[in-house]
Amino acid sequence: MRRDGAGAPIAITTGEPAGIGPEIALRAALSYRQPCVLLGDGALLQQTARAIGLPWPLPSPCSIQHEPLTEPVVPGRPRPANAGYVLRLLDRAIDGCRSAEFAAIATAPVHKAVINEAGIAFSGHTEYLAAATGASAVVMMLVGGGLRVALATTHLPLSQVPAAITRALLGETLDVLDRDLRSWFGILRPRIAVAGLNPHAGEAGFLGHEEIDVIAPAIAAARERGIDADGPWPADTLFVPARAHLADAILAMYHDQGLAPLKYASFGQGVNVTLGLPLVRTSVDHGTALDLAGAGRADPASMLAAIELAAQLASRRLAGVVTV
Repeated sequence: MRRDGAGAPIAITTGEPAGIGPEIALRAALSYRQPCVLLGDGALLQQTARAIGLPWPLPSPCSIQHEPLTEPVVPGRPRPANAGYVLRLLDRAIDGCRSAEFAAIATAPVHKAVINEAGIAFSGHTEYLAAATGASAVVMMLVGGGLRVALATTHLPLSQVPAAITRALLGETLDVLDRDLRSWFGILRPRIAVAGLNPHAGEAGFLGHEEIDVIAPAIAAARERGIDADGPWPADTLFVPARAHLADAILAMYHDQGLAPLKYASFGQGVNVTLGLPLVRTSVDHGTALDLAGAGRADPASMLAAIELAAQLASRRLAGVVTV
């Protein structure tokens, strides 16, 4: 069986055109050796391929769907005028998944600040895809280094995190995480370890009450729904390998709490997965690397891992494969 399961290719959005997205998308597509479609400006991709010594036209089974840039690109210098172009690539990929033209989406990195400078409110792929597909609850999870780490909150200032963590939010997050670990990752009964918010998981209330008032009750309610969740555990010991590897996934309370240890373990090889969507979307574990753009030295490993995982998840969803 082909890895995409349905015979449809993986859509690869090439991301911020002034970053390393076009380069890593091209390199990864050539290494993937299965049907895939790069979404981006054809002239930019041709120029990038020739500059770094890649074959052009791209050999089968790679193909390109052209979306024109708004303004010419200078590597390392993103322009707000091209923000609409970046989002059109995402919209095209979403439409293609809805029509079964594509099996899944793998996204190259975008530059959030430049999109916002263009006057478009944008906090990240996760939130954009949720709004575009009407998903009521989505979860950002990174996979790498033998870990799966999901986030209760994503792109928020740290000062806003405690108020954002509610029983309802944690309940929705645990529901999505449990469901998609079963249906997407084929785990019969996922074991989910939940981190506390405060040092020492609140130290019995002496270092904060969120664990007592919010996190522990949300875990207890999830267990009553049949979810195998436990905690809250102190985050500084939860990620110790002997403990972390006992869980199928870890739920962290905020962005850096979860992603700092995961990226230490797997940077350049990790994959970002958006759970809770009606389609499969994966992405790289890094940003646009403007300092490397145009140099021909960008590492495509995370992009290739994202494409391969997207195909595996799409295949599992189609087949309904579940394992212990």
